[in-house]
This record gives sequence, C-alpha cells and structure tokens, in this order.
Amino acid sequence: MSKPEPIIEFFFDCSSPWTYLAFRNLQPLAARQNMAIAWRPVLVGGIFNAVNAGVYAAREDWNSAKNRYILKDVQDCARDIGVVMHFPPKIFPVNSVKAMRSCLWIAQDPVAQPKLLAFIEAVFAAYFTGQEDISKDEVIASICGRVGIDAEACLAGMTLPPIKDQLKANTDEAMRRGAFGSPTFFIGEDMYFGNDRLPLVEAAVRRAASV
Repeated sequence: MSKPEPIIEFFFDCSSPWTYLAFRNLQPLAARQNMAIAWRPVLVGGIFNAVNAGVYAAREDWNSAKNRYILKDVQDCARDIGVVMHFPPKIFPVNSVKAMRSCLWIAQDPVAQPKLLAFIEAVFAAYFTGQEDISKDEVIASICGRVGIDAEACLAGMTLPPIKDQLKANTDEAMRRGAFGSPTFFIGEDMYFGNDRLPLVEAAVRRAASV
C-alpha cells in the first residue's frame, strides 16, 4: 500500500492579520513544493476562550511598547508582500463566525467551491483593507457578489446545522492537536504557529516529501 501524500493543513480565521499574511505566503510555498493545502476554517475566539485567554489581557493596552512594535511589525510584513493592512478601529476584534461558516459552506458546494480562495482573500481584504464589518450579513453578501458566489445561497448555507457543527469540530480538533491561535499549520502531526514560521513549515514539507 502506498503512503498517503503529505499535505499542509492550514487552520485559519479571517479575523487575524497574521493569518492574512500567512494565507498569502502559504500559497506560493505550497506551489514551490508541489504540496496540497487543506483549508481548515476555525473560530479563533473559541480557541482563545478555551486555551489562550491571556491574549485578551495582552490587547488591553495598544500603546504599550510591545504592542506598538507588533502593530509596526504587521505593517512591515504586509508591505513586504503588497498587502494594505489597516486595523478597523471600531471592529477589532470582530466576530468572524459568519465568514468562517461561509468558507465551510463554499468548500462543500460544487458550484461555489472553485471560488473558495477568492472568497477567503476577499474577506481578508474587506476587513483589513476596506475596514468592513465582516460580522454583518450584508457584508458577506457583498463579498459573495464580488467573487461571483450566489449570496443568497451562501447566507442560507452558513446557517445549516452541519456547517455550524463542522466549524465547532474544526475548532475542537485544532485545540486537541495543540493549537492556541491562528494561523496554525500541521504537516502530519508536526505543528507550527504563525506567519513567521513559514520557513520552518517549508522545511517540514521538504522532509515529509522525502520520506
């Protein structure tokens, strides 16, 4: 029996700026290594609440030296790959549950599925570049229109119990495997966290492909 082909599992939430950068950077990495990506939407707020509540305290003072540097760092990284990044001042953090359920519905719908990556990119850009509130139905509908997805079908699909259950299952699975935030990558059971760990992800991909 032949061994299964290795893949990169990408557990992600569109409310995270670092995840936007990782989403952009992971795709050329996977293409270089001829490796498939499994797109695994999660609800990062659920992860924080369960296993990483300290993140909320860390965000309380955005004027601290560390947080000022974090904001600069994300802008530097965004500029390097041509992403215009803004933190929406009135809607950060945002409730991303509708966007992430939409990703799951699109991924399983045969008509919409080819436009999944365009939808994910458009959600990130709507929030971090356009400063739109991705928690609102009308914003999700507008994003669907931009990428050619039936907005009415998506808004209905994201409310289906199996879609809701799958988002919870993905989130629970990520935590069970050790995740504490987004973006989280797995090569088999080898976990990496953060956009800045992508060089290590690529090295792990090469190792997995050579076994």
